[in-house]
Amino acid sequence: MTLRVVRGGEEQPELPKASLFLRAGARVLDLGIAWLLYMGTGPAGIVMALLYILFADAMIYGQSLGKKMFGVKAIFLPTRAPVRHRDSVLRNAPFGLVIILFMMPDLGFKAFIGGTIVIGGIEAFNAWRHPQGLRLGDLWAQTQVIDGKVMAGPGELVRPAAEEARATGRANKESPEA
Repeated sequence: MTLRVVRGGEEQPELPKASLFLRAGARVLDLGIAWLLYMGTGPAGIVMALLYILFADAMIYGQSLGKKMFGVKAIFLPTRAPVRHRDSVLRNAPFGLVIILFMMPDLGFKAFIGGTIVIGGIEAFNAWRHPQGLRLGDLWAQTQVIDGKVMAGPGELVRPAAEEARATGRANKESPEA
């Protein structure tokens, strides 16, 4: 199954696949940050690591700290805008599951290692074989990781006007209050 972007009844061109080496480097850096959160925040560490992994891609307009350092960006395909928090949680749910497996009593570490091998292997294989580099999380959230320097389309990869007005507190021009 391939996701297609359709706007105004016409199909939009597919975006180029981001380098798997850049994506892997970004993921390793994000896992390192999650590990530091786990080790540095005491009893709440595992929850902090889980929250970072789930929400990281929505931190900096579609970029986690790792994605920012490696120059890749996650976008929501229907609008070609940076991923939002909901999209980030959906696309990173498989990796969140691996962290949840670590929380299991008695089997935690073994379940974590097994989950990392199985889920990480499936996700890496899907990203490698799919023409746009989509993995299961991307299919669930309708997202794609692209090179941060590639424009997704005319005027895309910027905050939509309605969202920009809401974020800055400016009134909408059509609003009766304006």
